[in-house]
Amino acid sequence: MKIGFIGVGKLGMSCAEVMATKHEVTGYDIYTRKSDKIRISDNLRGAVVNQDIIFIAVQTPHDPVYGGEQPITHLKNKDFDYTKVTQVLKDVDAWAQPDQLVVLISTVLPGTTRRLLRPNITNARFIYNPYLIAMGSVEWDMVNPEMVIIGTEDGSETGDARELITFYKTIMQNDPRYEVGTWDEAECIKVFYNTFISAKLGLANMIQDVAMKQGNIDVDVVTNALANSKMRIMGPKYMTAGLGDAGPCHPRDNIALRYLAEELDLGYDLFDAIMKAREQQAKNMARFIRDVAVEQGLDKSVYIHGKAYKPNVAYTEGSYSLLVGYYLEEMGIKPYYIDPLAEDTQLQFAIGVFLLAHNQQITYGYSGNIVEQPLYCEIGSGSTIIDPWRTYKTTNPDIKVIHYGNTRNNQV
Repeated sequence: MKIGFIGVGKLGMSCAEVMATKHEVTGYDIYTRKSDKIRISDNLRGAVVNQDIIFIAVQTPHDPVYGGEQPITHLKNKDFDYTKVTQVLKDVDAWAQPDQLVVLISTVLPGTTRRLLRPNITNARFIYNPYLIAMGSVEWDMVNPEMVIIGTEDGSETGDARELITFYKTIMQNDPRYEVGTWDEAECIKVFYNTFISAKLGLANMIQDVAMKQGNIDVDVVTNALANSKMRIMGPKYMTAGLGDAGPCHPRDNIALRYLAEELDLGYDLFDAIMKAREQQAKNMARFIRDVAVEQGLDKSVYIHGKAYKPNVAYTEGSYSLLVGYYLEEMGIKPYYIDPLAEDTQLQFAIGVFLLAHNQQITYGYSGNIVEQPLYCEIGSGSTIIDPWRTYKTTNPDIKVIHYGNTRNNQV
C-alpha cells in the first residue's frame, strides 16, 4: 500500500520505518528529517496525494512545566494543547480525497475527536487509532502490541476499520487483539491504559516506602507475590518497585485526567492522588539519599546515574531522575547527573553517593532486551551506591551497595 506519515519525529519516524518493511511510505515533518527506509517529502502535499492511508502523529503537548520532572500537582488542571493537530488535520483535508483513509494516532482526552478534531476532515474517511508505544522500544512495541485500538464514529467494525486491521496484519509479529469502539471509547482506552500504569507503579512504590520505613521487608518478595496473583488482581508488568512513572506520556495523561475529572464534575479525583503519591515517593527517595550522603560526609558529591527518563534515550521530559534531583536541591544538595545521551558533561570517574536510576534490563526486559545496565562512569572506592532496582552487586569491598526497598537485607 501507499502510506503517508505526517509527523516523523522521535516516535513517528520509527513507526513509519516499521511500516516501510512491507509498504511504500512517504513521510513529512515540519523539521528536516532523514531516513534510508522511507521517502521524505519536503511538503505536506507529498505525504497526502495518492496515498491509500495517511497517518497523523502530531504532538498534543502540555505546557513543558507539566512534564513531571518537577512537582506538578500544585498546578492548575489543564487539557492537552490541540492547536498543532487541529491545524495539520485542516492542512491534510485541503489535499485529501474520498477514497483515502486519514488515521489520527495522537493522544487526546475523551470527547475531543468528536467535538474538535473530526470536523476538520471533510474530504476523506477518518479513524482514531492511538498507539501503545514507548520510547526506546518503539519498533518492537509497534509490531508486538498488547492490542490495537481503533475508533470509528459509531463503534462498529466498518469497512474502514477492516481496512486498517488488514493493513496492520501485514506488519505484526504477534497476533494482537483488535479493540474497535467509538472514537470516545478509543480515547478512553488509550489514556486510561497509561494512567493504570501510573497507579500500578504508585502502589508498587508505596510498598517500597513501607519497606524503607518499617524495616525487615524486601519489597520484591511482596511485589512478586502480588504480580503472580493473576486470578484477581494483575499481571507482572510494572510490578517492580523502583523509580516512579516517567516520560512524556504518563505523567501528563494523569494531569489531563485531573482536568477531565474537574470538567465533568465527577466529585473526586483519583489522578490527583496518584500524582501526589508519585511526587511524595520521589521526595522520600531524595530524603534517604540526603541522609546517606550527610552521614558519610559525601553530601557534596551526589550523583544520579541516568538523567533521561529511561535508559537508551536522550529525552528528559517527565524524568523521575530530575524529580528526585529537584527534591535533593530543595534539601540543599545539588546532584550531578551522569548520562551519555542526556548530559553534556561526561564524568569518567567519581567517588560519592550514586543513585542508579537506570536499569535497562527491567525497563526493556519485556521486549527480549536483557542486556545488563552498564555503568556510565567508573565508581571509585569509598563510594555508596543506592540501587532502587535491587540488582547491582560489586566485588569491591570498599564500595557500599544499598538495595533501596529491601530492609530485610539492605546491604550487599
